[in-house]
Amino acid sequence: MTSTTMSATTPGLPIHSTGKKRRIGVMTSGGDAPGMNGAVRAVVRMSIASGCEAYAIYEGYDGLVNGGDMIREMGWEDVRGFLSEGGTLIGTARCMAFMERPGRLKAAKNMIIKGIDALVICGGDGSLTGADKFRAEWPGLLKELVETGELTQEQIQPYQTLNIVGLVGSIDNDLSMTDATIGCYSSLARICEAVDSVDTTASSHQRAFVIEVMGRHCGWLALMAGVSTGADFVFLPESPPSENWEAEMCALVKEHRSKGKRKTIVIVAEGAHDQGLNKITPQHVKNLLSDKAHLDTRITTLGHVQRGGTPVAYDRMLATLQGTEAVKAVLEATPDTPSPVICVIENKIVRRPLLEAVAQTKEVANAIHAKDFARAMSLRDAEFAEYYQAYQITTKIEHAHLKLPENERMRIGIIHVGAPAGGMNAATRAAVAYCLARGHTPIALHNGFPGLIRHHSDEPLGAVREIKWIDAETWVSKGGSEIGTNRGLPSEDLETVSKVFHKHNIQALFVVGGFEAFTAVSELRKGREHYKSFKIPMVILPATISNNVPGTEYSIGSDTCLNALIQYCDACRQSASASRRRVFVIETQGGESGYIATIAGLSIGALAVYTPEEGISLKMLDKDIDHLRDVFRKDKGQNRGGKVILVNEKASKTYNVRIIADMILEAGKGKFESRHGIPGHFQQGTTPSPMDRVRATRFGVKSIQHLESFAGKTPDEIDDEPMSAAVIGIKGAKVLFSPMERVEKKETDWKLRRPKDEFWMGLKNIVDTLSGRPNYPKP
Repeated sequence: MTSTTMSATTPGLPIHSTGKKRRIGVMTSGGDAPGMNGAVRAVVRMSIASGCEAYAIYEGYDGLVNGGDMIREMGWEDVRGFLSEGGTLIGTARCMAFMERPGRLKAAKNMIIKGIDALVICGGDGSLTGADKFRAEWPGLLKELVETGELTQEQIQPYQTLNIVGLVGSIDNDLSMTDATIGCYSSLARICEAVDSVDTTASSHQRAFVIEVMGRHCGWLALMAGVSTGADFVFLPESPPSENWEAEMCALVKEHRSKGKRKTIVIVAEGAHDQGLNKITPQHVKNLLSDKAHLDTRITTLGHVQRGGTPVAYDRMLATLQGTEAVKAVLEATPDTPSPVICVIENKIVRRPLLEAVAQTKEVANAIHAKDFARAMSLRDAEFAEYYQAYQITTKIEHAHLKLPENERMRIGIIHVGAPAGGMNAATRAAVAYCLARGHTPIALHNGFPGLIRHHSDEPLGAVREIKWIDAETWVSKGGSEIGTNRGLPSEDLETVSKVFHKHNIQALFVVGGFEAFTAVSELRKGREHYKSFKIPMVILPATISNNVPGTEYSIGSDTCLNALIQYCDACRQSASASRRRVFVIETQGGESGYIATIAGLSIGALAVYTPEEGISLKMLDKDIDHLRDVFRKDKGQNRGGKVILVNEKASKTYNVRIIADMILEAGKGKFESRHGIPGHFQQGTTPSPMDRVRATRFGVKSIQHLESFAGKTPDEIDDEPMSAAVIGIKGAKVLFSPMERVEKKETDWKLRRPKDEFWMGLKNIVDTLSGRPNYPKP
């Protein structure tokens, strides 16, 4: 993921003019965030792999100013086990001294003494601004150090330029120009866990809960928590409620209760305020709900719980990819290159000018202070405004201004196809809410196409049922499929499917599922030639743990799967570490796609990953076992010594996890041992991850918007339009719809049930590089 999706670039020469290796320093600064340790690990190992030396600056800028043992060289094994650790193991601290020039002068001297002229800094906007100021002053600082006799001209000569690269570690996700900062999804996961837990007691007692989350100037956590948990109301700094918000909130809550909702959740960002910038406190909201809505109300302030815990899979992956990209940015920089900050847009790692990103971030706070809330929202990424709109639509029942004229309203069928995947229900809930807001009729087709074919006319309850708002309201946090899913295809009985569509006047179809869902839409599209009832707009929202649907780089459910898998792998690694010289060989799902194995390998620091795309050969196994021997021979008693190897379920017809584990055990000859593990359907997860919930909501709304764009068109007009059968997905840095016919013909490997061009393949090299795995012969 650089300027091309998740790809690698060639680093520059890592040698100084003096003939010494380049030395790259890494530090964490500001508030801690889950994933920072993964960034440190990636910078250290990528530096060493690129022929450089790596140094860690302990305790942030404080360590830079004090120098000495607070700036230490890091070896390959020094960052072993960092990926799964929360917080920052090299420490962070506020440093007033660095804010003054004498402090920066000391920092510059310490860096020259250590031979460091490049810094990768993981922190918030304040930390990054300070770093760039340090770079701007660098020539003057060196000159002053020579003039005062602190250093000689010869000492400073090789270090005339200071390279700075920023990584944003912030649970608030408050930096502009990036979709996500390191730590934000882990923090969101903590919040969702807490709200989900509160949800059960709220429903039991029909209570209301007011939950305060972090976010002084940024409402990302509050908004995404609202989307992820189906909260009734959220308060954000960027978009304060209307002047009449007190009455509107109470009216909304009463309306929800009148429809049968048993609990009320209100989420308040710590920086929430009204239109006049008067602070909105949880206590004030509680009093309103108690006194005006007459609800038994409690307050829960999550506080620093939001910062804690182990990082989720996404933060581990993001930190690793951004850390490796930061080292490449250092090695490619020239004296004239502006300091970059490493960002992520949709599914693509990019470099942005650090000062520009920080300036835009600060402008949000300025706009809020000036009460220019429209500007504050516009300064956030487009994704933020889109999620806010999706939340507003899906949380309210009546939207008079959104209702379409009668002749533009549609009867929209919703069906799940394939294996269950986390987020299916969230997508359906969003689609139902949007349908009702616009005046459409959402119709659930229960238990996939087999259910439709065999039980469409059952009495008293058939497979075709209208969905009411209260039916779907609680689905956002539920795993599995509430309307049932099945791998069966419409080709089992196209005639009956056509008759059911005609009988129930299905005017559009929203399909949620994996490769079977993709195949089903393909069959229906081709069936238009014989069945007029299929000449309706159709959209597939990819939802599968395997992430193997053509037309997208991200399928709903894959993030939930990765979180379940790394939880399993972390437990195995802990067991392996306790025994020290043990290797766990773990089988992953994914069908013919190695995505899950590769991304999980990146997120846990696997020693090796075996995928169907590359296969497994005896020579490969032999070389990896030699590597294991070498690793354990060099192990001088370090902790966190367990190793994990991931094997996709279809990587080889010959070598399964048991055979590979036995081969390793035999080769160890008592010096090290192995075990194998098969997590199986554990990987489907239980509760969907926040990322799967929010993306499902966003994609669900966009999918129905696409379908309704065909309202009023004749069947033949729909048939003539390629986009009338489409797949929604992320490609590079965009969310877009792709016509099924083109994707089927040009982008699909039908035999292997995966895309022809798998965007993540370049990441395999990063897994191998950061594990120290040697080059091996391809099978």
